[in-house]
Amino acid sequence: MAPIDTSKKPIVWILGGPGSGKGTQCDKIIAKYGFTHLSTGDLLRAEVKSGSDRAKCLTSIMERGELVPNETVLELLKEAIEARAADSKGFLIDGYPREKSQGIAFEKAIAPVTVIIYFEASCETLTKRLLGRAASSGRADDNEETIKLRLKTFLDNNDLVLAQYPDKLKRINAEASVDEIFGEVQKILDPIVAAAAN
Repeated sequence: MAPIDTSKKPIVWILGGPGSGKGTQCDKIIAKYGFTHLSTGDLLRAEVKSGSDRAKCLTSIMERGELVPNETVLELLKEAIEARAADSKGFLIDGYPREKSQGIAFEKAIAPVTVIIYFEASCETLTKRLLGRAASSGRADDNEETIKLRLKTFLDNNDLVLAQYPDKLKRINAEASVDEIFGEVQKILDPIVAAAAN
């Protein structure tokens, strides 16, 4: 399989803490630009359902509460990108990489990332949003202590990821309204998409 030409098929990493609203923005990006949305969580769940040998192995890892090895996640991403490379306008990689080594491995195995969009919000805002979400969904694991811990883990790892890509990183203030945030997203993606179409 030939490597993906990211000048024609941009690869966009979408990063943001839990509660940053990146899911909503991903939906809007897909609707406007027709990008293929790949979430590592969705890919893993689909693989587990497939009943393959790999699925059996994944199920036992998850049942033990362990993290799925990065090689496996990368394989799934690579397969998904290759399967859709011919007819996709570009790829939206959601919630990956979560740590520095994953970013390096992705670029080595698949292709260099075109741009990284980071939805930035303060810990206070994210905590408030997640608590609000927990109240409405009745998720017991979403208490304030757990949330703060999740956010700290995310931010510590994320800072290391972001530090690797000073030239490709675009930060967006995720405390604004959904439409204002999407306005900023379009400023980043419009020129990339226009260049890819030529």
